[in-house]
Formats: sequence, C-alpha cells, structure tokens
Amino acid sequence: MSILTKICQWLPFGKVPEMHAQGVYKRLQKNDVQIIDVRSKMEWDRSHIEGSINLPITSLSIDAIKQLELSPEITTVVICLSAHRSIPGVRKLKPFGFSDVYQLEGGMLSWWKLSLPTSK
Repeated sequence: MSILTKICQWLPFGKVPEMHAQGVYKRLQKNDVQIIDVRSKMEWDRSHIEGSINLPITSLSIDAIKQLELSPEITTVVICLSAHRSIPGVRKLKPFGFSDVYQLEGGMLSWWKLSLPTSK
C-alpha cells in the first residue's frame, strides 16, 4: 500500500457506503449486523448502541479485529458521533477483508435524533 493510499484512508471526507439509522436498527433486531463504534471510550461510555463494540479509530488494526473476533463475513456498520471518524474506519476495514461495510449515516447524532435505544 502506497503512502498516499495510507494517508487518504484517514481523510474524514469523501464517499463510503452508508446505512440509515432506521436500517441499522432493523438489522440489529434480526441480529445480522455487527457495529464497530470508533469513538473514544469516554464517548462510548456516555451513550452507545447496545451490542456495539468500542474500538477507537486510533486503535483499529488487524490485531484488534482478530482479538475482538470480528468477522469480515458479517455486515458491519462503523459509527462515530457525526460520520467523520467512521469514514476512515470503513476505509481501514476494506483491506482486512470486510466487503459489506457501511458507516452510520449521520453518526450517533442521527441515531439520537430518531430516539433509537442506547445503553450507558
């Protein structure tokens, strides 16, 4: 992977596949999606989607993915507060074999706006 490609992975803008909060919630009800929350532990502790896995963007690595037993075979949604950190999160997962990976459209802000359930 070139240096430019590595740098571009971290840019918090551009297009990545997205899933609307309502769609994520429906998939959660069917238990056929895994959610990686790339916010800080402190943010996650305040409010998070039940069943999500906290893996701060700065810690997202193949070793962490293996340790958390995340499967590239399962639809994955990457979330953050406002859909900026999740963009590099989606990009970083692609080289690890995650092909069905999305960001939560609008981040947790959109989840809260719809008053979808959270845990603390």
